[in-house]
Amino acid sequence: MAKFSYCLCFLFFSISCLAQNEDKNFTVKYISENITADGILDEPIWETAESAHDFWQYFPEDSKHAQQQSDIKMLIDDENLYIGIKINAAGKNYTIPSLKRDFRAGGSDNITLMFDTFNDGTNAFLFGINPYGVRREGQVSGGGTNRRGFNITWDVKWQGESKIYDDYYTSEIIIPLTSFKFKEGETKWGFNSYRFDTQSNERSTWVRIPQNQLIFGTAFMGSMVFEKPLGKSRTPMAFIPYINTSSHSDFDADQNQSNFKVGGDLKIAIGNSMNLDITVNPDFSQVEVDDQITNLTRFEVSLPEKRQFFIDNSDLFSSFGGARDANPFFSRRIGIAKDTAGNSVENKIIGGVRLSGKLTEDWRLGFMSIQTEEDTENEIASNNNTMLALQRKVFSRSNIGFFFINRESFKDYDFIDEEDTYNRVIGIDYNLASANNIWNGRIYTHKSFQPNSGGKDLSSGLFLNYNTRKYNILTDLVYVGDDFRSDLGFIRRTDILKFVTGVERIFWPSRGTINKHSFQIFKIFIWQPEMDYKNTDYNIMSTWSAEFKNQSRINIGMANRYTFLTDEFDPTNTDDAISIPADQGYHYTNFSVEYRSDRRQVFSYELSPSFGKFFNGNRYSMEGEFSMRFQPKVMLSLALNYDKIELPDPYPSANIWLISPKVDVTFSKSIFWTTLVQYSNQRDNLGFNSRLQWRFAPLSDLFIVYNDNYYVNSFSPKFRSINLKLTYWLNI
Repeated sequence: MAKFSYCLCFLFFSISCLAQNEDKNFTVKYISENITADGILDEPIWETAESAHDFWQYFPEDSKHAQQQSDIKMLIDDENLYIGIKINAAGKNYTIPSLKRDFRAGGSDNITLMFDTFNDGTNAFLFGINPYGVRREGQVSGGGTNRRGFNITWDVKWQGESKIYDDYYTSEIIIPLTSFKFKEGETKWGFNSYRFDTQSNERSTWVRIPQNQLIFGTAFMGSMVFEKPLGKSRTPMAFIPYINTSSHSDFDADQNQSNFKVGGDLKIAIGNSMNLDITVNPDFSQVEVDDQITNLTRFEVSLPEKRQFFIDNSDLFSSFGGARDANPFFSRRIGIAKDTAGNSVENKIIGGVRLSGKLTEDWRLGFMSIQTEEDTENEIASNNNTMLALQRKVFSRSNIGFFFINRESFKDYDFIDEEDTYNRVIGIDYNLASANNIWNGRIYTHKSFQPNSGGKDLSSGLFLNYNTRKYNILTDLVYVGDDFRSDLGFIRRTDILKFVTGVERIFWPSRGTINKHSFQIFKIFIWQPEMDYKNTDYNIMSTWSAEFKNQSRINIGMANRYTFLTDEFDPTNTDDAISIPADQGYHYTNFSVEYRSDRRQVFSYELSPSFGKFFNGNRYSMEGEFSMRFQPKVMLSLALNYDKIELPDPYPSANIWLISPKVDVTFSKSIFWTTLVQYSNQRDNLGFNSRLQWRFAPLSDLFIVYNDNYYVNSFSPKFRSINLKLTYWLNI
């Protein structure tokens, strides 16, 4: 066993050192002239700037230069980075779904710029703009190896505008250097850019990226070399106060209440590389409502974090362990608790601090401490929620991370059991990312502490992925002890030993309508150590997938499953129903088809029918999503989920519906209106959420948010609220 461990470590360390991609570079000249971000490159100084050009095609091929080229010029002074872009195009028929900021790149025309300011090949700042001058910004973490590390919720101040001509458009961007984090005296940053061109059905990148890698992967970077070394960043302190007045009616409790809240955030830059965020009495009423889902499993479902306070450098806190089975920190646990009936309710945050960023070239630090308010009526204790994380870069793109988590109640409550007074978790992770991203993986071990804990309080795992043009091979091994707890984490279940393996063979036809297709076999096995390692679950999936040259996709799959129920279970969530019996094993097989049409079209859709056995009965499902755009101001969409569950008597059968129409209207680049309706008979809820946003100044907003919820069966009201919130970003 020891020899095996040594060999495994040697493998991880060796493949960390593989060679990097070709080094393309250009010089960013220092200037003293003024530039206006009007989208028109008419300042004479642009003629002297070097450029990033000669873009490579990423789709439909990745071995030739792009048909429609892009040219990116950059200049810099002591305060700003200036970017001038010329985008060649086949015409003016651009696809622009809306004028809303932080747009989704796929299926529309746009260009995105990525800056690796610490040259670590792991993290990057992202800025994007489209032909109408609509902007987006975000952060990439974890090397861009998966979509978990791509986040466009992050916001920062910058300027940008575009101008459309007959066969090209230009964009002009001004990004304050205070929007970045970087080392004083730095002479170069890693840089890459990717572009979506709907008219030529082409995606392209400045540094060539193979199609088996994600287009925002940070392993593939050239260099932007500064003519003058960067000075010390003088980031102003930002004060972001808010005022919120609200009125709500709880029809079940027959209560009407009006509230007036005042609070705010303080952002303080520490040096060039660290952020200190302080929040007092935060309010998240303006955050987009979560999408409801139909959950036919026995386990909780993870939903994404959308609250701005938790976004910056979020990977420092949330990337430990395994995202699906053993994530020790899940920020959505903070500010949400269970009431006496087991329902999820808001648990008010009193305040908190959050320090994150680079300590040195190789070290990153994250610290967070947040205090929540007590709610004795619902038997919710006041808790301090603290996490300390340290990350040390090793080799070219890999790192070792350490963390400590503490959730503790400092007051004695008669409704809190002793074992719930505190929960602590410590851990260490090694994250592998080879220079060319062919190999990536992770090894981790975590341990929890709480009163009266048993000795089985470890969580460990090993993940390794090999990704080339022809093969994608992965293996994942997870152990979560029966006594392991992380109150601030996402732990789907304990007492498991899980083994996952998958092999995908990819084919690239030289002609025809298919761009690529693949065959995949994916196997999941779960044993329970406390049941003498009984095999309680397995899932063996076989899939054929194809991506067409018109950007549509199809997947056809078969899954053979086995589940041994340790507890009785009612997948329909029917009141007073007889649950499927426990202590029995169930074998079932189902078949599925998924098809996504070309999202460049005015009308696009996704359909996913499936059918087959389900425990001791049958299940027929249909998922669909339909979108119609009236560009650039109106987008209509409809999400549909239907599940027909047929179980033998006396167990319940059900027709489960989830219908979610949505209307997005962008009156301008500063006024947005979104209305989402969600009907779920499984949750017995019909919900309306309508949000009007006016961005009257940079990162300063006025929100009006209306919520209304009804019971489905009786169509009687549940809860209704209206919020008026004003936030203003003030630099001090």
